[in-house]
Amino acid sequence: MASYLVKRLLLMLLTLFGMSVLIFVMLRLVPGNIADIVFEAAGMIDDADKAQIEAELGLDQPIIVQYLQWIGGLVQGDLGFSYVSEKPTIEEIGPRIPITAKLALMALIFSIVLGLPLGVISAVRQNTKLDYALRVISLSGLSLPSFWLALLILMFCVQYFGTIPIYTRPPDTLWDELLLYSIPAAAVGFRSSALIMRLTRSSMLEVLRQDYIRTARAMGASNTSVNYYHALKNAVLPVTTIIGIEAAFLIGGLIVTETVFNIPGVARFLVEAILWRDYPIVQNLVMFIALVVVVVNFLVDLLYVVLDPRIKYAD
Repeated sequence: MASYLVKRLLLMLLTLFGMSVLIFVMLRLVPGNIADIVFEAAGMIDDADKAQIEAELGLDQPIIVQYLQWIGGLVQGDLGFSYVSEKPTIEEIGPRIPITAKLALMALIFSIVLGLPLGVISAVRQNTKLDYALRVISLSGLSLPSFWLALLILMFCVQYFGTIPIYTRPPDTLWDELLLYSIPAAAVGFRSSALIMRLTRSSMLEVLRQDYIRTARAMGASNTSVNYYHALKNAVLPVTTIIGIEAAFLIGGLIVTETVFNIPGVARFLVEAILWRDYPIVQNLVMFIALVVVVVNFLVDLLYVVLDPRIKYAD
């Protein structure tokens, strides 16, 4: 187990290194930098002033030098300064991370609470009217874009409640916070719940056909015991993988939802930083999202051992 953990940690570091190189190079392959954007917006054409700004920001240095300076600062905990606000990057990113994390967590909880039990019910009631209805709901969840669903929710609230559930100021209490994030979390979590529902159904159907399930029924085990203890316990591994993938996806996949509901989170801020070519913000945000993805995948692999004792990671 120890050697496996060491190998996985080394692989995680290698993955993060590859992501750092990729995002750094791709940003600089995009035409224009912040100096170009500022001068075009202001209608200026003084090349000397533009070159001075690039020199102050270090954009005139060779790309390898820029990369080493960024990585060196990253290792030391120095994330640099935003080109736009001229504030430390950590001060710009830090307050937005909890907002996106709360929204992603609520969306994940919603998707699990809705998708997992409905997937089990759909499998247990296979080929019944309830099963067909749940399958239609799951297909609808996979087909409806989250931004379109969010707009429908806003229109519904305006029509019937006379208000728009968007972020206008920080919530005062925990209850206000739950109410504020519940609607966008449900909008983005509906797709994830549909995916979890369908995967749970297919995994449960495969397990319910196994010999030990028939043996448990023949020995007089109740339907509840068979379905939720014997079957679901063994069908949950592929579902756990999807839940882990969705958890990582939600951190960086809330761009449209945060924009529609005016939520000042990480995903929305990332798009704004890309438009302004704010390299320190974009690079550090992408690395943060990459770190979340590799850590979640690592935790899911470790969770396999807890859920299924038959799985062993050899030394």
